[in-house]
Amino acid sequence: MLEKVIEIISEFTEVKAEDMNKDTKLIADLGFNSFDVVNIVVEFEDEFDIEIPDEDIRELQTIGDIVEFIEENA
Repeated sequence: MLEKVIEIISEFTEVKAEDMNKDTKLIADLGFNSFDVVNIVVEFEDEFDIEIPDEDIRELQTIGDIVEFIEENA
């Protein structure tokens, strides 16, 4: 799961996939803004056939947070 999440995120950043891990922060480490995060969330919703409520998006600070959310809700 972690590898798939990193693969999707790597499409939105110049940071190489091999430089990312579960502790990588979306905003601080990857330079995403809130618009980028929303676009990534849409990708995860499509890929994993889940819905991520707006109030939960704010909790997704790291790649590990995303993996955990998907594993719990997919």
